[in-house]
Amino acid sequence: MMRVAIYARVSTEAQEARGTIGSQLEVLRKRVAAEGHQLIAEYCDDGCSGARLDRPGLDAVRDAAEAGQIEAVWCLSPDRLARVYAYQVIVLDELARCGVSVLFHDTPQLNNDPQTQLLQQVQGVIAEYERAKIAERYRRGKLWRSRAGEVIAWKCSYGYRRIPRTPGQPAHLEVYEPEAGVVRRIFADYVHHNVSVRQITRRLNDDGIPSPSGQDIWGCSTIGRLLRNEAYVGRVYFNRRESVASRKAKKGTRQVERPREQWIAIPVPPIVSDELFEAAQRVSRDNSKWSPRRTQAGHWLLRGLIKCGHCHVTVSCHKMRGRNGSVHRYYYCANHDPLRAKGEHRRCPERNIRADELDAFVFEQVRAALLRPQTLLAGQEAVATHRKPSGDELLEAELTRLDRKIDAVCAERRRVADLYQASFIEQHELLRRGKELDARRRTLETQRETLICERKELGQKNRLRQRIAGFAEEIIATIDTLDFEQRQRLLRLVVEQVRVQGWQVEIRLRIPLDGPPDPPDQRVSSKDRLRSL
Repeated sequence: MMRVAIYARVSTEAQEARGTIGSQLEVLRKRVAAEGHQLIAEYCDDGCSGARLDRPGLDAVRDAAEAGQIEAVWCLSPDRLARVYAYQVIVLDELARCGVSVLFHDTPQLNNDPQTQLLQQVQGVIAEYERAKIAERYRRGKLWRSRAGEVIAWKCSYGYRRIPRTPGQPAHLEVYEPEAGVVRRIFADYVHHNVSVRQITRRLNDDGIPSPSGQDIWGCSTIGRLLRNEAYVGRVYFNRRESVASRKAKKGTRQVERPREQWIAIPVPPIVSDELFEAAQRVSRDNSKWSPRRTQAGHWLLRGLIKCGHCHVTVSCHKMRGRNGSVHRYYYCANHDPLRAKGEHRRCPERNIRADELDAFVFEQVRAALLRPQTLLAGQEAVATHRKPSGDELLEAELTRLDRKIDAVCAERRRVADLYQASFIEQHELLRRGKELDARRRTLETQRETLICERKELGQKNRLRQRIAGFAEEIIATIDTLDFEQRQRLLRLVVEQVRVQGWQVEIRLRIPLDGPPDPPDQRVSSKDRLRSL
């Protein structure tokens, strides 16, 4: 049974039109009895203007609602509650927040009463404004906390546990070792042991390791997302996605990524090293590039290496059957088709290239270059006069990456100081975290100095000549005994690109200088530093 109260009000001007307080109370008592409600109290304002909110009876109703004594209030009509529409909205919203509904005995139909229509419209406008204001405050508050280094999302990546906010420390992530060990195992298998995503999934299921969702079965897509998750190298991002209107009529919004410069990076404890994570991304790119899907084994030796010299796109593989039943295989530029080129005027003029003839020609040229180390040395000398060696470029990229990490540590140091100034952390916490960040910065600066020295050493010509000669010497011993797959792996190791335009073929070689080449029976690794010739 609903617990209700009765509210009645008359003013001097309205007594003749609406009757006395007693008549209102009599009507409302009968209505309460008819509805089967339990009458808790009766509140009256006799001779009080409806243009004011400071009425004793109305204040008592609001106090009873806030105390949870009633569930609903019966009133004769909306104008008995308040004469001013804005005041009606204020009272109705306040009672609604307390879980108390207002019931009117003389409520007219919405379509026939302008007052009721206006009240509903004003309520809707104010409610919409309040929702927008609350949402904006909530959004700005989360942005401020994330920039201060607080982990906002309650759901964290596999291998971590979220520690809630305390008076002295913002919410943050801590490594959960039972799961972090599984993460390290996945990265090690994928990078160091050449285990595919499907094999990793099967092994985890065989070992009975629970998945991130707590189920007994891991999925390949889960492993793929885990290997791409930057949280494992200490970077969690906030403000990464936004809601936009959906293209589908049945869905209101969809999530899209914001520009990367709008992402807010939140530092967290890393589980794997940057080098291991980047190696995993290289393996993933290589797997996509060299995947044998949709191709026949034993054909197209240069698949993925050839680019059209006219429109600079990677050529595709295609086979054609002649009238006599013979099969010919070709490399062709997709833009040779006017439909794919989006117009006859944009069609590529290059013709199809016989795959068997180009494969044999390029392999013979590469073989001849590898059998004559002096050719490689001469090529290196020519490149060095025009541009920096790519080994130097790789070291420069590594220096840039270290500079970014040093900047991130400095930014985190500033955020810690901001937290202390805002009284979110105590002085001892400021000193502790400051020492950790200073130590991390010194380590990064030491690594940077080491790379600068290595960059200088890499430019020494005599050392480079020795390494090129050593690589060629190891290749010469086995190059004439390789089968098709081994030849293909060798070409993918030493050929950066083959450009074909008309009757001209340009072969760009790259030689791994960090150590001996991979044996023919192993997958080609992309972790070697390469120098283009």
